[in-house]
Amino acid sequence: MPHANIEIPPKLPLFTQKDTVVFPYMLLPLYVSEKDIAVFREADSGEKYVALAFERPEDPKSEFPGGRCEIGTLCKVNQIKKQDDGRYKISLEGVTRLRILDTESAGAVTMAHCEIVREFVEKNLVSDALVQSLNALLKIALSHGKPLPEDVLKMIDYIDNPARLSDLVALYVNLPITDLQELLETTDPLDRLKKVYVHLTNEVQRIQIKNEVAGEVTKRVGKNQKEYILREQMKHIQEELGDEDPRSADMSELRRTIEEAGLPEDVKKIADKELKRLERINQASPEYNVARTYLDYLAGMPWKTSTTDTLDMVRAEEILNEDHYNLKKVKERILEFLAVRSLKENMKGPVLCFVGPPGVGKTSLGKSIARAMGRKFVRISLGGVRDEAEIRGHRRTYIGALPGRIIKELYRCGANNPIFMLDEIDKLGNDFRGDPASALLEVLDPEQNFSFNDHYLDVAFDLSKVMFITTANQLDPIPGPLKDRMEVIRLAGYSSQEKLQIAKAFIIRRELEENGLADRGLTFSDEALEKIINDYTREAGVRGMQRTVASICRKVAKEITQQKAARSCITTEAVTELLGAKKFHNEVAAEHDRIGVVTGLAWTESGGDILFIEATSMPGKAELILTGSLGDVMKESARAALSYIEAHADDFCIKPEAFENRTIHIHVPSGAIPKDGPSAGVTMVTALVSLLTGKPARRNVAMTGEITLTGRVLAIGGLKEKVLAAHRAGVSTVLAPERNRDDLEDIPENVRNDLQFIFVNEAAEALAVAL
Repeated sequence: MPHANIEIPPKLPLFTQKDTVVFPYMLLPLYVSEKDIAVFREADSGEKYVALAFERPEDPKSEFPGGRCEIGTLCKVNQIKKQDDGRYKISLEGVTRLRILDTESAGAVTMAHCEIVREFVEKNLVSDALVQSLNALLKIALSHGKPLPEDVLKMIDYIDNPARLSDLVALYVNLPITDLQELLETTDPLDRLKKVYVHLTNEVQRIQIKNEVAGEVTKRVGKNQKEYILREQMKHIQEELGDEDPRSADMSELRRTIEEAGLPEDVKKIADKELKRLERINQASPEYNVARTYLDYLAGMPWKTSTTDTLDMVRAEEILNEDHYNLKKVKERILEFLAVRSLKENMKGPVLCFVGPPGVGKTSLGKSIARAMGRKFVRISLGGVRDEAEIRGHRRTYIGALPGRIIKELYRCGANNPIFMLDEIDKLGNDFRGDPASALLEVLDPEQNFSFNDHYLDVAFDLSKVMFITTANQLDPIPGPLKDRMEVIRLAGYSSQEKLQIAKAFIIRRELEENGLADRGLTFSDEALEKIINDYTREAGVRGMQRTVASICRKVAKEITQQKAARSCITTEAVTELLGAKKFHNEVAAEHDRIGVVTGLAWTESGGDILFIEATSMPGKAELILTGSLGDVMKESARAALSYIEAHADDFCIKPEAFENRTIHIHVPSGAIPKDGPSAGVTMVTALVSLLTGKPARRNVAMTGEITLTGRVLAIGGLKEKVLAAHRAGVSTVLAPERNRDDLEDIPENVRNDLQFIFVNEAAEALAVAL
């Protein structure tokens, strides 16, 4: 029915609201509470008409005053329905504009005196042009993605009334509510059509700019996002086909692994957070592999996985004896640990340091300890390590980050209580990449390593259950704080008798198997082994002897392949035939006593050794010449020895002329080998006194000891190594400081029986024996 023919009652129920503006021809579902339903019931009981007006909020910045607006909309109440939540749904239909003239209160309902706003449009060229332009603009908006219902588009094509068209288009333009009220109050249809056209033009321009920006972004979509989209599409296709997505399966497996890993609570939170982050990362991104590797390490670490210790003391001792000969102190220490472990379950692992020359079995001893205790064995070599990250790992700031070798090896072995051997700890270095020795301070301290923090994992890991064993050839290069954290156990060299037993019990059997002679019945006589030990290998350990036995086995194998007569026993003659001339000679036994030449004892990284100190004099200015690659400490010992002799020349019957206009020269042979230390002091005194008195020194007397200016003989270190060297060289008497008498307990009994030991406090006592 044309709006111009609508007749309304003198009074209409009035409803005001702040969030909606209703236009004619608009269908509106309105939800009201119990207190507002009276207005619509009043309308429903009469002509079913109600006046709806917009109430502007009080805003000082707005050009319009706050309060109820004069122009509203006549609406027809089509239905009232109560909802489950207690509210009422009112179905309204906008009919026409109306002007509110006056209001009065009628109980709970406000009644308004209204009049219909009559709109008259005279069709002309302007109105037709505006209608056509608005239709064209709507189609442009549609082409740019403006969402308009299909039925509305069809309706617009048939509407030529500017008033009706402007109201209909205004409903689908995103305008603020105050602008919509302004359109409602524009009663001239042509003016309203112009305003709607301006608003729609702005909306089309906004959509065009938005689409241009979106198009530019789409052009910049890289390969990674394209692959991500394709992978998501593939995932959807696989779900439709019922196939399992490989990545989903991988994530599920990783999540299950994390749940079963027994992570501590704080670590579990970090792992869950990283897993959620991983699920959001594109698989093609480099960051994905970094996060995945981190979670693999985190879940794979043995947080609560331990091996069960073998606490059978008898069995453990049998295993240690099977693998190694002698080494009583080491075996006792391991058995002590097992004894305490059987009494106390949660004990901290000890930190042992095996110090000794090469070839004495330090590394292989670690394997035997692991076998005796039933633990896993892990070994890393620290020789030449200069980067702190080798110990503590790299921080996860770049693609190639990895944990340190401590964490990496524990991850591989799968147990948190292995025997962990840090080999060659005295060969650590440091440079601009850090100090690995300092990084080991936390690792090797049972009071700190229960919360070891690797830079890569960045969470605390308990190392207190690990039994750390370090090895070194000498203690001096190890920093003091690190040395203080370790229990030092010295492994001296072997005597000739001990080497013979080791060869018979271990080396021969192993080398026969290695060279395919295990079933050939080949044996070695004791005399042949002694010849190998004395004439072909002169060392503290047994590595050289093992190589020599291996050489003999290879030569025998070669003879067998050449169809020569098979040997059944290696004798001394066979050793000479297979190995050639002997490499070492008994220098002490071969030489005779000489003036100014004294046999000394020295400690080296490869064990003990003998050295000869030679002294001679010649006409010239009074000076002391020292040669033989001597260090500063050894040079100072020589000067102290000469000063002592000059001060006590009368006691030794040395004439003053022996020092006047005479150049004294002290030389230590093997000049290419650096030598240092104070323990040759008494030897130098003996050599100088022998030179200046013309008395020859006994060649078969070897001596060691530090000398003072007053002639006192001070204690030295490494007596066992030095005594074994003297024994190997054929010395019959060893002269040592009195303060080292207690060190005789460490020397094998057969060596003690073969040698005569003389302990002295003063240089004069040594001279009485040596000259």
